[in-house]
Amino acid sequence: MTAQPLSTPFTFDTEFDAAGVVVQPSAFRPVKRAFTPNEVEALVAQARLEARTEALAETESLRAMALSTIGQTLTDAVPALARIARAHREQAAELAMAAARVVASAALERFPAGPLQAALEALGQEIDASPRLVIRTGDLDDANRARITQLCDDSGFSGVVAFREEPGLPPASFQLEWADGRAEFDADAAFIRIGEALASALAAEAGHAEPLTPDTSLEGRP
Repeated sequence: MTAQPLSTPFTFDTEFDAAGVVVQPSAFRPVKRAFTPNEVEALVAQARLEARTEALAETESLRAMALSTIGQTLTDAVPALARIARAHREQAAELAMAAARVVASAALERFPAGPLQAALEALGQEIDASPRLVIRTGDLDDANRARITQLCDDSGFSGVVAFREEPGLPPASFQLEWADGRAEFDADAAFIRIGEALASALAAEAGHAEPLTPDTSLEGRP
């Protein structure tokens, strides 16, 4: 067995030159084993400051990671939310259209001559000088015919009013013909055009709008 030395030789790491001047001082520093109360308080304060700084840095890192996660989650959710919002708008529009059609159908059934009266009031000046006005309707009773005739007289129309039955026309629909023009109204076609305009408006919100076709069903055409 090799005998272990009982002590470690002391090494002088301070270097002197020939004149005895220190060229390189020793790096040895004795370990301080006793501290004054003031030194202890200073060390504790330093440790607290370092711990607080490290905790704040870790908290800031966690906050940045949380914000990044939230932002990514919101970014991923935006397309789904957009689809849900668009589906909600479309369903709400369909429901509103269905309710409007029920209400309009009931109103037209109760007042079938209403659209015709409105058309005659709008076209009063155009048909005023015409010698003859032909009104084609699907079903118009004698009372409504008399009301329409009286409306023409009140608006200053002095020509002949001729009624023609068109069994193929939907209820409350009509066609007007006079010497210089023609106008018509089809309730079913009007609902179709309203639906197309609504679909085009919804498509415009989605970024691929279709051009709207103007409603020319109730205008004079020479």
